[in-house]
Amino acid sequence: MRPLSTSRGCNRGGAHKSGMMHLLVLLALTLSCHCCPDRCLCSSQTVKCQNQDLDAIPSSFPTNTKILFVTGNNISDISMDSFPSGLDMLTDLYLSGNELESVGAMVFDNLPNLVRLDLSNNNIQTFSERALPVENNLEVLNLSRSFHNHSSMDAVLSVLQSGNLLMLKVLDLSNNDLVILPDDTFSSLSNLVNISLQNSSIISVLNGTLKVPPLRDLDLRDNSLRVLPTTTLAEFSLKPDLSLWLAGNPWRCDCFIEEMLLWLKNSTQVMDVQNLTCADPEALRHQPLLQVELSQLKCLGEMEGVLETSYVFLGLVLALIGVIFLLVLYLNRKGIKRWIYNIRDACRDHMEGYHYRYEINSDPRLANLSINSDV
Repeated sequence: MRPLSTSRGCNRGGAHKSGMMHLLVLLALTLSCHCCPDRCLCSSQTVKCQNQDLDAIPSSFPTNTKILFVTGNNISDISMDSFPSGLDMLTDLYLSGNELESVGAMVFDNLPNLVRLDLSNNNIQTFSERALPVENNLEVLNLSRSFHNHSSMDAVLSVLQSGNLLMLKVLDLSNNDLVILPDDTFSSLSNLVNISLQNSSIISVLNGTLKVPPLRDLDLRDNSLRVLPTTTLAEFSLKPDLSLWLAGNPWRCDCFIEEMLLWLKNSTQVMDVQNLTCADPEALRHQPLLQVELSQLKCLGEMEGVLETSYVFLGLVLALIGVIFLLVLYLNRKGIKRWIYNIRDACRDHMEGYHYRYEINSDPRLANLSINSDV
């Protein structure tokens, strides 16, 4: 019977050790998996901290978080302290609508598998070139409505040119004050296939700007484009899979748009070609570009353009001289008034002398008296 008793004791001891191991594993998992932050909602692998008037990103999240929303708050800046612990499973990060002004260095270093980053609807003034790690997996970057002046765009353009976004496929720069894109803006984005530049005040697309990326979708709607240069049209033609959106631009239908008209009538790349209309001249205003004939395209002569500019300049100069003259009159109003009084008195004395001589000449007695007195 003793051997049987010994065997049961060993089984009990093994079961006790196994239970302790399970307890330790559960405790380790519990400690490694942080609780849901205050004022946030956690569901499965998604955490939402939305419209909670937060002034900083919560310091800890569940380690299995895959999608994180921190939107609609008052977070003015993010830095390397914003994500102190590693979130290796995080792929989607949404930070839109936070009045964000500064994106600091190494802020995303603890998010090694980040794929989608949304920084839209902010007021970014500074964007560190080291915000993203050198090796990253970012594929989608949304910066729409985040830069409200052209100077602040220089920082993010340097990030795009840094060569750290080799995996980037989708870039949204819409509703920003871009004006002009440098010709090497997208040269380092070798996998970029979708760019949105809608409503970004772009006045021209420089040669070579869109040459490198293997683009499939390009949105240039609602900008300030007047004509597309021949070299840009050639770059578009070299990308047969490219889809373009160009509506909402103030196209100037003169002789300089002739090459573009011919290209539009022979290309299938412009998805909204039926919505392209002339903004100038007045005779062709609102007329669809596809309906414009080459014989309708006129250009002002070089001399007429120079004269028009000269007249405008002359008008401005004359207006400035008039303002200065009125200002001088106002500042010297007392002296001018005194000068007018002196002229009036001098004229009065002069007229009285003429009047006196006239009376003498008209009265013979006074005339004889005047002659005798002269004698």
